Amino acid sequence: MKKYVAYGLGAALVDTEIKVLDAELAQMKVGKGLMTLVDEERRLELLNHLSGHLVKASHASGGSAGNTMIATAQFGGPTFMSCQVANDTDGDIYINDLEAAGVDHCFTGDRSDGTTGKCLVLITPDAERSMNTFLGISETLSVEQLDAEAIAASEYLYIEGYLVTSPTGRAAAVKAREIAEAAGVKTALSFSDPGMVEFFREGITEMIGTRLDLVFCNEDEALGWAESDSMDVAVERLKTIADTFVITRGSEGALTFDGSTLSEIPPHKVLAVDTNGAGDMFAGAFLYAITRGEDFPKAGRFASLAAGKVVANYGPRLPAADCKALRQEFFGG
Repeated sequence: MKKYVAYGLGAALVDTEIKVLDAELAQMKVGKGLMTLVDEERRLELLNHLSGHLVKASHASGGSAGNTMIATAQFGGPTFMSCQVANDTDGDIYINDLEAAGVDHCFTGDRSDGTTGKCLVLITPDAERSMNTFLGISETLSVEQLDAEAIAASEYLYIEGYLVTSPTGRAAAVKAREIAEAAGVKTALSFSDPGMVEFFREGITEMIGTRLDLVFCNEDEALGWAESDSMDVAVERLKTIADTFVITRGSEGALTFDGSTLSEIPPHKVLAVDTNGAGDMFAGAFLYAITRGEDFPKAGRFASLAAGKVVANYGPRLPAADCKALRQEFFGG
């Protein structure tokens, strides 16, 4: 048994979720359903436009890999997170959230001055989330934040594709993969966003290396990677870069490939109010299930159930008690 079921590497962000109308997205020139990197000037411009909404805003630590590691830990699978936060209030919030969930992390000494990353998550009435991310100090995530011993002590290394936008973050992802491969640790990558696949393909390819053990992506990302509108073609293209993979399909469920069999996972029907964090929760629940010995179809059904619970509520995660209850309901313990 390894000490950790998964070691996560990604950007640490504190989310501010705000409900808006589609017309407001258009007024602000925000790409719907996408993650857009913004600088401090653009972030302040958006906050000024949204000033009337801020009294109703909700805040939570976020970041793709961080959400996934917290979810896995809350289900009962020990995890470790490497990221970069500043010596500020948001950095305190982020670390406290990791520790409250039982996630070990790389912060053992003094933190650097700067600004912890932030993400404005705009939720439209159709439950779609549009993210505007100011990376702050997360842009400086580097190999310095890696813990080789913790990687070697994990069953999976889990890398978020968003790291491709930062030269030092991409280098850290490549180095982490190399450490994992040398230690016999399985490697997993989330494509994270269609824009990462479309605009940073060369960097994603570098992060993938020769081959990965597991890829997480949604339907748009899979089709984008395949440069095709055919899901059959996308499946075959994914087989060339990963031994196994998961393709989430929103209300249509998901597809899992365990190395030999492609399985359709039915959706968990819910009234969606907020899709923020759905893919992260799916990955976290899936990693928990496969590392406890479940097969891909059963892991997919559990992950679909968990993701459905997330989209039925506001915020990127579930309370720890809800995760425990969900695990007990599905697995009987």
